[in-house]
Amino acid sequence: MSSFTHQFTITLALFAALFFPCQVHAGGGYFSLGYGHVGKQMAGAVTAVAEDAFAGSSNPGKLTAVGNQLEFGIELLNPNREVKRQGATDSATIYNFSSTSRNSVFVIPDFAYSRQVNEKLAIGITIYANGGLNNEYATTTEIPGTSANPEACDNKPGNFFVGCGHAGFDLSQLIIAPTIAWKFLPGHSIGFTPLIAAQRFEAFGLQAFAPVSSDPDNLTNNGHEVVFGAGARIGWYGELKPWLSMGAAYSSKVYMQQFKRYKGLFAEGEFDVPANYSIGIAIKPVNNWTIAVDIQRIEYSKIKALSNGVLNSLVPGGPLMGTSSGSGFSWQRDQINYKLGLSYNVSNHLTLRTGYEFGHRTNEDNLNAVSIGVLTPNSEHRASVGFSWESQGGNEFHMALAHFFKDPYSGPSAIIPGSKESLEAHANTLHISWNKSF
Repeated sequence: MSSFTHQFTITLALFAALFFPCQVHAGGGYFSLGYGHVGKQMAGAVTAVAEDAFAGSSNPGKLTAVGNQLEFGIELLNPNREVKRQGATDSATIYNFSSTSRNSVFVIPDFAYSRQVNEKLAIGITIYANGGLNNEYATTTEIPGTSANPEACDNKPGNFFVGCGHAGFDLSQLIIAPTIAWKFLPGHSIGFTPLIAAQRFEAFGLQAFAPVSSDPDNLTNNGHEVVFGAGARIGWYGELKPWLSMGAAYSSKVYMQQFKRYKGLFAEGEFDVPANYSIGIAIKPVNNWTIAVDIQRIEYSKIKALSNGVLNSLVPGGPLMGTSSGSGFSWQRDQINYKLGLSYNVSNHLTLRTGYEFGHRTNEDNLNAVSIGVLTPNSEHRASVGFSWESQGGNEFHMALAHFFKDPYSGPSAIIPGSKESLEAHANTLHISWNKSF
């Protein structure tokens, strides 16, 4: 085994050891705001910006323009989520309460490597977290025997979803993205990235849904399960003028294995990563300035576990949870994200960047979306700011701060008729990384 292969194997093992204990939460939709230090600082407006080795996570075609680089990064994520129910009457008033998710700080690592093989060919690899869901609501009615499933819960108090114990999800995803790019014409490159995914999931406190599940024994409280999947990303990058570059990328659906321990929860027992595509343009109107604009579409509506309505399995005679038409999160609309990024080179050593992203929520404020949908917050407005500093020795240090703005979400409950449920969520992130060009 070569020295590089040995070092890379150790790096990958350490990365996996760091990542899988993490509980990841996407503060704004399913995907991260950006990947790598440039993406984190510019709110992901990087389809046409080729400055770091994270091409495999956005546009593989850029890899021929970034040279030889190595980058390690770590992100601290601070999500804040509170669910609330009010308006229940008579005996159901005990379910009028709020609960704040207990998990508030997560650590998410990332890694990228690129190498220019010759003037036309580049290879690399990116390892990153592709978003996910995590929440844990511990508040209950505090009244014994108030769950909706006494067979499973005995005499325990009911939680927010009328099961028992802590209620929520823990979903983490690791994406390994080896990349190859080819410059087929001067200034024009195409790239290809296989996407190799590992997904770790646990659900708990959802015992109340057992009567409408196709497999009640494999619905909730079965510990963590890891499944694997694969997809692909392709991209084009063009340097049309010294002051103008453009890019386009498409990522297929990442097809995941079916869960065994949770096949009675997700539609068809699986949770695929949705296909997505983006176009971008970057211009340099004056020296030292770069303005980047991206438009991205994410096909949430094609993933049944995400897009199926909340009511599907909750109405009498409806399809059971875990079947193809069973209840989901009601993300029935594809999401279009608009991204704007700015970069300013203050000097040969210091670069400042900022960015903003907007994307409409994928679900509605109605009876068919809210009750299970409060497990999946989706902020519409996100912004970031950061800097990059290059030392005299060629080491680069990067920092990015991002904020996912509070976006209250509420509607009628499908669990407690006549009541109203709401979610308030916002998140902050701090990304720090080290980069070396060689």
